[in-house]
Amino acid sequence: MSKGNRDVAKGNAGFPVHPFAGDDDQLHEECGVFGIFGTSDAAALTTLGLHALQHRGQEAAGIVSYDGSQFYAERHRGLIGDTFTRPQVLERLKGNRAIGHTRYSTTGGDEMRNVQPFFAEFAGGGFAVAHNGNLTNAMTLRRQLQREGSIFHTTSDTEVILHLIATAKQQNFEERLIAALSQLEGAFSIVGITNKKLVGCRDALGVRPLVLGDLDGAYILASETCALDIIGARFVRDIEPGELVVITEKGITSTKPFEKTADRFCIFEYVYFARPDSVIGGRNVYAVRKQIGVELAREQPADADIVVPVPDSGNPAAIGFAQGAGLPFELGIIRNHYVGRTFIQPSDSIRHMGVKLKHNANRKMIEGKRVVLVDDSIVRGTTSQKIVQMVREAGAKEVHMRIASPPTMSSCFYGVDTPEKQKLLASRMSIAEMADFIRVDSLGFLSIDGLYRAAGEAARNGETPQFCDACFTGEYPTRLTDHEDKDNVRKLSLLSDSRG
Repeated sequence: MSKGNRDVAKGNAGFPVHPFAGDDDQLHEECGVFGIFGTSDAAALTTLGLHALQHRGQEAAGIVSYDGSQFYAERHRGLIGDTFTRPQVLERLKGNRAIGHTRYSTTGGDEMRNVQPFFAEFAGGGFAVAHNGNLTNAMTLRRQLQREGSIFHTTSDTEVILHLIATAKQQNFEERLIAALSQLEGAFSIVGITNKKLVGCRDALGVRPLVLGDLDGAYILASETCALDIIGARFVRDIEPGELVVITEKGITSTKPFEKTADRFCIFEYVYFARPDSVIGGRNVYAVRKQIGVELAREQPADADIVVPVPDSGNPAAIGFAQGAGLPFELGIIRNHYVGRTFIQPSDSIRHMGVKLKHNANRKMIEGKRVVLVDDSIVRGTTSQKIVQMVREAGAKEVHMRIASPPTMSSCFYGVDTPEKQKLLASRMSIAEMADFIRVDSLGFLSIDGLYRAAGEAARNGETPQFCDACFTGEYPTRLTDHEDKDNVRKLSLLSDSRG
């Protein structure tokens, strides 16, 4: 490994300050991955790909490259555009292949040791890996490996993959990789590079996305198609659930080494996480979100004058709602896109201004009107409460809220940062109680069948759902081994800073 494992923000005690992090009322996707093989601009293209995937994680990123003789690594806190675009950084990342990772961390995630990609030097050569998802048996595997002598250097579930490869009995690297991945439970989409290969794999359920692209003969693996678009690459296809692809100078090979099971792609990718301009599973994300709004208007109409999105995630669904309801669409709330890295420290007085720093009511559009607010979800409800108050203070005559998903009632264990179940508003309140809590005149959610219809399905199949929708239904598609007792749930939080 090169000595290029640097931290440019050496003067910072931690990640860029997000003054309202402790009061956060959004769900966060926890990582995007990118890999490329066969181009002299591997590191630069990886940087651009990660920039397109910045929405999947904003607090740290890393790139590992290989030039035929040596691996090089750069890991930095902050946004891609603030760190990896510096010429001296890219100059240190040599080679014709690279992988990258952009990351959102949770509590305790301000440690550089947890920033991916991770690297290990095996007997047969080096291997770097980046992971999107979350392993639900990571703690159990970690304890087992520690008992057998493994020494861990991070608090990441991803490091478990490296130790499983290192201790596998097979001689061939691909066989060792398959043996390692076969022991995992939960969700994983991974990219990795060896001395000779770029590899990519999705878990058998295909919970998290991974796509294959081509740029003038160079193969690309990425979390979303928007990462292909930014570099002018051609979308080839989705990596299928349970598929392992291996890319070398001779081309690409594909195998499906895991037991076949029904696909369970995360439906919340369509609701919120994926970028609207991405295409996942053959579906344009923006088109799905607009159709969600149409379904929402059909199921939960409101006697109102205008439709206003809670920006930016509510925009497409609000457009669909307005079209479906035959109401005007107005930008009644304006978002400040530059609040994320504010210098203001999170004092109590500033915390109370949190929503106004991020959003401001457009009084001219709202005053004297009956307003339908459209948002993607309600988590704790605190942000919704403040948004409603702000709209009322701007002179709204009535405020009705419509949510472009079913009530979020359960925690996610597959790579999404969600609060504990008891902190989710919908897990402890009825819809009427929620409406009272956020102080709206009416509140309506999209049904689970409506969400499925918007995604192109006739309805949810109760016995074998077409998607993972556990955050809405509580029906988890895998074992939750590390969550079978309270002790494991508590200790699993030690690993949660690297999920993604």
